[in-house]
Amino acid sequence: MNSAKKDVLDAVGPRLRELRRRRGITLAELGQRTGISESTLSRLEGGSRKPTLELLLPLAEVYAVPLDHLVGAPRRGDPRIHLRPVTRGGMTLVPLSVPGGAQAYKLLISPAPHGEPELQTHEGFEWIYVLAGRLRLLLGEQSLSLNPGEAAEFDTHVPHWIGADGDQAVELLILLGRQGERAHLRVRGT
Repeated sequence: MNSAKKDVLDAVGPRLRELRRRRGITLAELGQRTGISESTLSRLEGGSRKPTLELLLPLAEVYAVPLDHLVGAPRRGDPRIHLRPVTRGGMTLVPLSVPGGAQAYKLLISPAPHGEPELQTHEGFEWIYVLAGRLRLLLGEQSLSLNPGEAAEFDTHVPHWIGADGDQAVELLILLGRQGERAHLRVRGT
């Protein structure tokens, strides 16, 4: 086996372990969902068991990722990202990156009826860049207004809220980690 193939196979175990940990799944839960023994999963993640198609297919299904993602295969062919916008609570979140690591989104926020915003916290950091309209950012005790061309970055452990500032929609780019993605999609749906 050439060294490039060996390197790809050696990286599968740590990638599987990281994916499982990011999803908050135990080996026992994963074993129940895939039908693969905990021992085999542990050896697979530790590198003492070589990945096979019969082991990787149920894992890809449980994690809802392409098989290429599990093995770290280089992307080939069409580099375009197939956008699947999510609309909830007056916000439209358009993914601009593939799953994994930091996530990039275009976010459209409609003007909201007047009321008291609910500040949220979650793991990670968030970076926002206003494309159009005016953004209101509540960050702890601060209330900020950002215009097109302005950006902000903050620790998301600090209670925060973003929304349109005024009666016009706001359009922005947002970068956040997986924890932030889950928090924003869940919070905006309530």
